[in-house]
Amino acid sequence: MGKFEVFENVSIPLADGRQLAARIFMPIRTGSETFPAVLEYLPYRKRDGTAPRDESTYPAFAEAGIVGVRVDISGHGESDGAFDDEYSPDELSVGVEVIAWIAAQDWCSGNIGMMGISWGGFNSLQIAALRPAALKAVISLSSTVDRYNDDIHYKNGCLLYSNFYWANVMLCYASRPPDPELKNHWRTLWMQRLDTLPWL
Repeated sequence: MGKFEVFENVSIPLADGRQLAARIFMPIRTGSETFPAVLEYLPYRKRDGTAPRDESTYPAFAEAGIVGVRVDISGHGESDGAFDDEYSPDELSVGVEVIAWIAAQDWCSGNIGMMGISWGGFNSLQIAALRPAALKAVISLSSTVDRYNDDIHYKNGCLLYSNFYWANVMLCYASRPPDPELKNHWRTLWMQRLDTLPWL
């Protein structure tokens, strides 16, 4: 394969009217060729937060004939909506919708994997438990299905001090505005985020 193209800020429409923002690393298609895809679904802002890492990860997938789809969770980056909590029912059900959207694209073979480290690993496992039809594989690193005994919040049932640090990190990510170059209504989206953040 070898060659690919990158589609910036692709809108993924949701049933409730929200639009999630995706960055897609696409192998060059020949005719009606289809490809498997790998999804990473994070709050860490694809356009600036994870962009350097993504630019070294996703080209390897695309060059191997796998579409890389990096999606910002609702209320982060250029994605619409409000962020309510990590691994919330909304985050997980929207993840299932995103998988269905990817599977329905004419470039997709219908075979989708998810991957992630920490947050992306946790939500990959939890979305897989919902059994979306097109999800065939998960690569989950630094994550667990036992969040009470083995997570950043608790270790063997004990509340960890790192919660204070983690709350500050997430506040910094969640309170940043969408990129004004990409969203005309960025200020409205930003104010909605700030109004709905549970810790402000």
